[in-house]
Amino acid sequence: MFKGVVVSIHIAADKSLPMQQLAEANALVGQGIEGDRYFLGIGTYSHSRDVSREITLIEIETIEALQRRGIFLNPGDARRNVATRGVPLNHLVGRTFLVGKVCLRGTRLCEPCEYLATMTQKGVLKELIHRGGLRADIIIGGAIRVGDAVMESE
Repeated sequence: MFKGVVVSIHIAADKSLPMQQLAEANALVGQGIEGDRYFLGIGTYSHSRDVSREITLIEIETIEALQRRGIFLNPGDARRNVATRGVPLNHLVGRTFLVGKVCLRGTRLCEPCEYLATMTQKGVLKELIHRGGLRADIIIGGAIRVGDAVMESE
C-alpha cells in the first residue's frame, strides 16, 4: 500500500505549445483533462485511438533523477498531466487508484517518444524508457488539485 501526493498539474492548449501549470484541473470521464490538447482532440497523437490519452502521470522522482544526470526538465516539460511523489506508477497498470476523489485506472506505461525528445533535450528518450509515466482512464471524474493524496482504491 502506498500514499503519495500530486505535486503539479499541467495542460497544453494545443500540440507543441508549452505546458501550463495549474493548481487545479477538471478530469472528465471518457474525455480527459478539461482544456488539454487531448481533451480537445488536437494533440500530436489524437488521431491514434489505440492508446488512452485521457490523463498521464509521471513520478517527480524520475524528473529529479534526470536532473542528477544532467538532464534538466521541469515536470511540465515531460508533457504529462500530473506529477506525483511517492507513487509507484509502473505498478498501477491494470489497477484502479484515487487522485483526490478522482478514480483512475492505469492502462499502460507512457513510454517516451521522438516528439518528446525534439521538444526537450538530448538524452531524455533513453533516460525515460520504462520511467516515462503512466496513461490512465478516468473512471470517476472531478477536480484534481495540487496536494491531493494519491492512493490505491479499495
